[in-house]
Amino acid sequence: MTKELLLEIGAEEIPAGFVPKALAALEEMIAKELAAARLDYRTIKTLGTPRRLTLVVQGLPTVQPDAEITAMGPSRKAAFAPDGTPTKAAEGFAKGQGVAVSDLTVVATDKGEYLCVTKQERGRPTHELLAEVLPRLVAGIPFKKSMRWADLEVRFARPVHWIVALFDNSVVPFSFGPITSGNVSRGHRFMANQPFPVRDFAHYLEECERHFVIVDQERRQEIIRKEVHRSAKATGGHLLPDEALLDEVTYLVEYPSAIAGSIPAEFLVVPKEVLITSMRSHQRYFSVVDEAGKLLPHFITVTNTLAEDPSVVVKGNERVLRARLSDARFFFDEDRKVTLASRVEQLKSVVYQQKLGTSYEKMERFRALAELLADQLNPAVKTLASRAALLCKADLVSGMVGEFPEVQGIMGREYALHDGEEPAVAQAIAEHYLPIQAGGDLPTSDAGAFVSLADKLDTICGCFGVGLIPTGAADPYALRRATIGIISIITDKGYRLSLTSLLEGALTQLSAKLNRPQSAVQTDVLEFFRGRLVNLLVNEHPADVVEAAVSAGFDDLTDTVARVKALASFRQRDDYQSLTAAFKRVCNIVKEGIDAPVDPALFEDEAEHTLYQAFQGAKVKVTADTPRQAYLEALTEIAGIRWAVDGFFDAVMVMAEDAKIRTNRLALLTAVSRLFTKIADFAKLAG
Repeated sequence: MTKELLLEIGAEEIPAGFVPKALAALEEMIAKELAAARLDYRTIKTLGTPRRLTLVVQGLPTVQPDAEITAMGPSRKAAFAPDGTPTKAAEGFAKGQGVAVSDLTVVATDKGEYLCVTKQERGRPTHELLAEVLPRLVAGIPFKKSMRWADLEVRFARPVHWIVALFDNSVVPFSFGPITSGNVSRGHRFMANQPFPVRDFAHYLEECERHFVIVDQERRQEIIRKEVHRSAKATGGHLLPDEALLDEVTYLVEYPSAIAGSIPAEFLVVPKEVLITSMRSHQRYFSVVDEAGKLLPHFITVTNTLAEDPSVVVKGNERVLRARLSDARFFFDEDRKVTLASRVEQLKSVVYQQKLGTSYEKMERFRALAELLADQLNPAVKTLASRAALLCKADLVSGMVGEFPEVQGIMGREYALHDGEEPAVAQAIAEHYLPIQAGGDLPTSDAGAFVSLADKLDTICGCFGVGLIPTGAADPYALRRATIGIISIITDKGYRLSLTSLLEGALTQLSAKLNRPQSAVQTDVLEFFRGRLVNLLVNEHPADVVEAAVSAGFDDLTDTVARVKALASFRQRDDYQSLTAAFKRVCNIVKEGIDAPVDPALFEDEAEHTLYQAFQGAKVKVTADTPRQAYLEALTEIAGIRWAVDGFFDAVMVMAEDAKIRTNRLALLTAVSRLFTKIADFAKLAG
């Protein structure tokens, strides 16, 4: 008969961002602990609020199963003297295993004969094992920051005040600092701040809710979602979707309710992005919009209590918001007293990075690179791109961006429009930060795309050039995000560019700042791009297909994506495996290939003539297909000569004794392989 484990760690309010990661870690750790203890289970579930982390494991046995344990010891040679008497190594191993030397046996292994002992280990009660496991579990939960309190040695995100630990309705006894586990939980801090006993998980959920605590985060989030939509609708508008804020608020409350408040109309002259950012970042308020997406003078706040008089809560929130938005209105008015262009000079006193110079120097570098991109791709917007590059960092020294860094770029656009700059320039200023996150919006204009690419390329090449290379989880300059942004923009726009040439252009602008050889920097950055490109593509396509296409070259990112898509589609053919096998055989034989002309006069077998003629016919069509990226058609043409390839291998010995015949056959196979090696490296394909 299986039983249930319930663990609840009650603490002071844990930061919202800590809770999801702690719950994930808790689930992972208990799974490992149970596996190590040979305890099977049916399900593991974790739940959490700001004040509690909860774990429930269903389907645990009451007793650990018996096991046969085999322990390996020293080699036979080391365990016994020449006369057969046991050495200290044998005696020590036997003593450590709790057996006599005579109980040891000799087994043959790949490395020779070794001593071993096989013991029957009787299973222990699960309740007893959990008393050892749970203290490790509580102490091992990782947090971004942990703290100690009072004079205790234990650490946790916030001080722990109670622990519930039950298995089969009985307390699992252990301690964490001064806290001893028990069967008593606590209710909502403000609405039911009192202890209550629990028997099992079902009873726990029931009692928590009776004491105004919704422990299940998914249910709590759904309540919040419905509440904020209901409140927004009551104002006559619609909720502005904000999943990130919803996730955060879910872990700020235990018993949510939503209340609508009003924004004074005088503040609506401030750009809506500033108002939304201020309400979201500082107050955790949701915004309300009309059908057209225009911001309405209302906000929705999620409270952690059921207010006796909601109007009092509304007034308090409105008072706090007025003070915050008054600052925003002040900065907006003050900033517009000077032009954006006049702020550019101030960038000379803003250090971008100690080794890479000021923001002004950075701007000059990526401005030149943006102009180069425009020359290659759309000369008609070169002037716009150059002007946008000049102005796009100027809002960094404005009062508004100093107070609300999240609106950089957006304020640059607003101030540019206010100053009478061309709308296309203002748009490019706002777009040059895009994409802000993976899968986020991309620049829609060429001018915005060119400035965005140039800025990101300068950042990546500059950081690599002075040794600021990402390692593991450490990426302080967000180079991975910048690289993914570049790949996304280029492939979204379908730009045909040489990545190598782009990097050369960026590194040329940075030459005075580099403290590493330019060639080494370029090599490292290219490999960094390769890694990000592969990671992006394997989310949508088979890994071997991506590797095969990328291995054939990735200098032209748009072309690389086209080859991956074609190869993935080609993979759906019924005869794909046999086709792959045939062409992989070609690749494996020629490898680097032979740069020699094929001489039909040296053919000795009809199969050679047949393959050569089939190759010539396919070559004409493939040569026409590849420049227009018709790679699926090209692969189909190549597949059409597979029968000739098979016939060649069936009839001909490639490595003939006659050097001329051998070289000619290798040259023919090289020519065949080069039909497809520019599309993909077939040797990388699985199967």
